Amino acid sequence: MTPLDIVLMLIVVVLLAAVVLLWQRGNRMAELDKSALEAARQEAQVMLDAARKDAQTTLETARSQAQALLENARAQARELTATAQNEARSTRETAQAEAERIRTDAENRVRTRMAEERERLQVALAAERESLKLERERLQSDLTAVRAEREELKRETERLARRGEQLDARAARLDEQEEKLDVHEKALYEREAELATRERHIDLKLQEVAGMSQEEARNLLLTRLEAELEEERAHRVRASLEKARLEVKREAQKLLAQAMQRQASETAAALAVSVVPIPSDAMKGRIIGREGRNIRTFEALTGVDLIIDDTPEAVLLSSFNPVRREIAKMALEQLVSDGRIHPSRIEEVVEKAKNEMKTYIYERGEEAALEAGVVGLKPGLVQLLGRLHFRSSYGQNVLKHSVQVAHLTGIMAAELGLDVTLARRAGLMHDIGKSVDREIEGTHVEIGITLASRFGEPKEVIDAIAHHHDPENGETLYSVLAAAADAISAARPGARRESLEEYIQRLEQLERIAMSFPGVDQAFAVQAGREVRVIVKPDKITDTKATLLAREIAGRIERDMNYPGQVQVTVVRESRAVEFAK
Repeated sequence: MTPLDIVLMLIVVVLLAAVVLLWQRGNRMAELDKSALEAARQEAQVMLDAARKDAQTTLETARSQAQALLENARAQARELTATAQNEARSTRETAQAEAERIRTDAENRVRTRMAEERERLQVALAAERESLKLERERLQSDLTAVRAEREELKRETERLARRGEQLDARAARLDEQEEKLDVHEKALYEREAELATRERHIDLKLQEVAGMSQEEARNLLLTRLEAELEEERAHRVRASLEKARLEVKREAQKLLAQAMQRQASETAAALAVSVVPIPSDAMKGRIIGREGRNIRTFEALTGVDLIIDDTPEAVLLSSFNPVRREIAKMALEQLVSDGRIHPSRIEEVVEKAKNEMKTYIYERGEEAALEAGVVGLKPGLVQLLGRLHFRSSYGQNVLKHSVQVAHLTGIMAAELGLDVTLARRAGLMHDIGKSVDREIEGTHVEIGITLASRFGEPKEVIDAIAHHHDPENGETLYSVLAAAADAISAARPGARRESLEEYIQRLEQLERIAMSFPGVDQAFAVQAGREVRVIVKPDKITDTKATLLAREIAGRIERDMNYPGQVQVTVVRESRAVEFAK
């Protein structure tokens, strides 16, 4: 819109406003007279003329301003056009350069990808060629094998054909030989009949000469032969039994000593289970945990079976290792008293219990050394001595047994005028090998010698450890004192025991082993398991076999059972002939 249009619009608006005002005024002043109307018309004409002049002036001014603005706009438009052309030219050049770069990069990527694809195809083609080559070689080898097999079959067919011909010829020869054999058989039958006739004549002459019948002569010969054989067999059996008894006794002493030294037949019912009281049965569910995660974590960390049954307000801990069982007991008691039971807490408490167990073991070792009156033990030996607190032999605590042996050796050494301190030290340390004999190969004597030598114990102590089971070979009197005190401590009434359940199981196992052999009728374990009496069937087991059966049963018992002392095997074979007088 130009300034002239604006001015004209203003004029029109002013005129319209004036007309409206006049019209309104005419309505209001309808009563005015014509003179007033004429005056108003003149006044309006004057105003209109004035407005026309103002509009003309404003129009000219607006025209000049519009002309100046137009010239200015044209100059700016020319400058903007030149600038836009320059920018468009530079943008076009930049775009062309970028397009060239993109095209070059795309060509390079395409070339690289084509090169990689070409290499991959070449590798695949080479692999395929190699595979085809291998397949061709395999087929060639198969073909060669098939040809060789065909040749072999051909040769086999020819060989079978020749074999058939040979068999036919052989059959013909066999027929001829069979005919000859028939002839020889007839001759032999005739010769045999002739010999039988002559034998009868000779028997009749012998009977006439000897004055007895053939049956009587046979019985006499058999009787003499049986007597000679019985005597010879008795001599041989007696010699074999004596030799076997000596060898078995020597070997049994060795094996029994090793077995009793290493595995002291502990009381399983009393030493494999610990009872942990709980405040209420509701605690059992918390110990088990959601889906059993708490009990699984506890068993995995401690290596102890946690038994939760119907026992009111108590849970059981089962393990053959007393140290692990005691650690588990300490940890479970702390968890129950604390009330917080979850896997991370269980792990923390078990680790704490392990550390406390080390301190507890050391304290037990110190107490035992103090009670026995032995000083100057190295910390490692004190720790090993404390481990004996968790070791038992037939219900007898090995640590208390060692302290008692130390007191006994000290008393006897004082009576004999020997070194009491050294004697107590030897008695206290005589079973030190039992602290680790289940973790290290060897008997507790061998392990004890090694440990004592490693910790620099006196030679008298080492000699007592080495020979407290065979004092005859000891080099000092301290080994004799240790052996005597060991026997006294173990043999005193009530020192050792065996659980009723294990005792019954041992007797049942003895009878079961004896009954497993063929020909056994009955078997009885008597004398508290020290003897097994085996009754055999006389029609199936002879006297000679009875001796062998006793040896076999004893060997099976030695291999399959652990037992104190020795077990005597007695095989009873009894023949009875019963008739009734009617």
